[in-house]
Parts: sequence; C-alpha cells; structure tokens
Amino acid sequence: MQILVLSPRVAPGILTLAAWDALRAATVVRAAEDGPHVRAVIASGVAVEVTPGTPSLDPGTVWIAPVGDAAWARAVADDLMGGSASDEESVEVVFGSYDLPGSALLDVVEVMDRLRRECPWTSRQTHASLSRYLLEEAHETLEALDSGDGEHLREELGDLLMQIVFHARIAAEESAEEGGGWDIDDVAAGITAKLIRRSPHVFADGAASTPEEVDAAWQRLKASEKQRSSPLEGVPATLPALAYADKIIGRLGDVDVSGDDLGSRLLALVAEARAQGLDAEETLRQAVRRLVQDPRARRVGVQAPRD
Repeated sequence: MQILVLSPRVAPGILTLAAWDALRAATVVRAAEDGPHVRAVIASGVAVEVTPGTPSLDPGTVWIAPVGDAAWARAVADDLMGGSASDEESVEVVFGSYDLPGSALLDVVEVMDRLRRECPWTSRQTHASLSRYLLEEAHETLEALDSGDGEHLREELGDLLMQIVFHARIAAEESAEEGGGWDIDDVAAGITAKLIRRSPHVFADGAASTPEEVDAAWQRLKASEKQRSSPLEGVPATLPALAYADKIIGRLGDVDVSGDDLGSRLLALVAEARAQGLDAEETLRQAVRRLVQDPRARRVGVQAPRD
C-alpha cells in the first residue's frame, strides 16, 4: 500500500514519474478528499474513489492524502504499520510533487487575497493608509538587522514582505476596476527583468569582475534607463537627513562644502565619510548603538530636558 502526498503549490497533474507509476499500477486509488489534484488524476484516465475516513491496510491500494498534509500521511502509515500487518504488507509514503524554492510565497498571496475579501480591517486599507506601516516595518527590519538576531530578522522581513503583497493586492483591485494595470506577478516580473538587465556580467557578456566594477556598471545602466533631466531627480527627500545628504553628494560628485555653521559641518562630515568609502548614516547608527549598549552610559544620571 502507498500513500501519495502532493504539494498544494504545484499545478494539479504535475507529478513525479514515481507518482504516476504508483497510480497506474495500483489495484485501486482512493483519496481522502476531493480537489484539483484528484480531478487531474481522474482526467488522466486513472479512476479515483473519494473515501473520507481512516484508510485501511489494503495491499495494492494507493491513497491520495489531503493536499500538502505529509503529517496525515505519516500518521496513517504509523497507525497501519503498528497494527497486525504481516511481513508481506507494508505502507510507503510517496511524495508525488515537491515545493520549489520560493513556492511558500504563493501562500502569502493566497492568505492576503482572503483577508482582503473577508477581513473588515484589511478590506478597507488603501495605499495611503498603509504608508506609515511600510515605514515602520522598514525601520523594524533595519533594527533587527543591527541586532544580529537571525530569527528576529526573519520575522521582520516577513512583516515587510506582507506590506509589499498588501500594496500589490490593492493595486490589482484598482487595476481590475480600470481594465488593466499590475499585480504581485508584475512586481516580481519587473524586479526579475531588472536584475537580469543590470547584471550582464552574470546573464550576458558583461566584463565586470570586481565588486567595484559591478557597481559602476549597474550605475551606468541605471542612468541610461532612467534618462533623468537632473542628477538630483529621483532622490527621495523623505530619506533620513544623513542618508539624504549622502545621496545628494553622490549625485553631484565632488563638492566643496564650506561654512562654519552646524549644518555645513555635518554636511562636510558626510562628504568626508563618502571619501573614505563609509556610509555616514550607518556609521552614526552603529556609534549610537554602541553608546546605548555601553553600561557606563546607563549609570550616568541624565535629567531629561523640559518640553
């Protein structure tokens, strides 16, 4: 007897050779529940009996487990083999399809679609109402990255991913109403095409071989694609001040920062950091983090200023 486990993330009917061999050689094929995979097997010419309930140990039988439920298959196999099975009788769990890397992303899309349809809060959100959450999640992800806690980073990246899927779902609805537009697949297709287009050293005949050469080639291709009317076009003014200054100086090239006021001195420090190959924003954040983590800083009594 064999129990066949199929992935819910693989198109119905796309099975391994071992799975098709088992189905076609079976005396009888039964399924714990109906569904697209079962109907695809039936459409291929293999008869399937949908039989809810606990399977019995019948030699020559193939049971199709509830889609994606490997735990069900193993529990059934353990129960059957724990009975009075003879040496000639056995239960084998066969995996008929496997998840490809990234296939779990389909679950995120499916869950978001359902929430958008059935959740009162989720269904009312707009691009504008979600903007603050996108910013918060980006900062929380960066904080997790700084902490060095891999599990925390994984969780925060998931929250950030949810925002991307959320915005894409909203855009898909707006697009449907307008008769066209984009959705999460367009988002993925766009970044895939961009990565390939800007990485000719991997996907074409580009000659870049060092990190510096790769970055320079990327920037040249980006400039060619964007065709900006000004070197400052496209720099978001909402960036943190140091990051904003770094971007502006980078776009303008060599600049002579003069002045003794505090703003000018800070700007000069950003230029100095760039000249040393340092990120001013990241450098300051790490310095502040060291200060916060220093036990001596917590022992110093500091009176908060009055508002």
